[in-house]
Amino acid sequence: MNVSAQPFTTSADLARPSVADAVVGKSAPLFIRKPNPDDGWGIYELVKACPPLDVNSAYAYLLLATQFRDSCAVATNEEGEIVGFVSGYVKSNAPDTYFLWQVAVGEKARGTGLARRLVEAVMTRPELAEVHHLETTITPDNDASWGLFKRLADRWQAPLNSREYFSTDQLGGEHDPENLVRIGPFQHDRI
Repeated sequence: MNVSAQPFTTSADLARPSVADAVVGKSAPLFIRKPNPDDGWGIYELVKACPPLDVNSAYAYLLLATQFRDSCAVATNEEGEIVGFVSGYVKSNAPDTYFLWQVAVGEKARGTGLARRLVEAVMTRPELAEVHHLETTITPDNDASWGLFKRLADRWQAPLNSREYFSTDQLGGEHDPENLVRIGPFQHDRI
């Protein structure tokens, strides 16, 4: 069996306007693009630095950067450092719904609107053209996530609904409950 090694472009080389899906900011630009295998460890380190996010294994982030890259995005600075990340997937049992798993913005990029831009970069990809609902889970005390989703719903002119999804007991008694938050239906021309 012949296995050919496919060359990978390093994160620093990918952090260029010609490769990025979007460029954010002018004085210190950030580049939004699909992740690749070289990004797994950087994503892991970013999420570790963003409490109260649950940190998954480095392997999980490698899977997201490869197997789910069309529905995830990273933001890098000019040096290729990962300063933002969003992960999610289109639900197999509801192909009009994107489930956002995590969004993380590092300290260097906070206050730039990067979380919204990451979500919108993914939502406007051709692969998600049939998606008209956005779902996630948020703990009751995560003000940053609640604020992000309220802003997205307002911006997209779409309803936002929530209900308890996972109870503290279901999460082993050591985790706050998670509310299922749903935006939609929305029209892509409003994103």
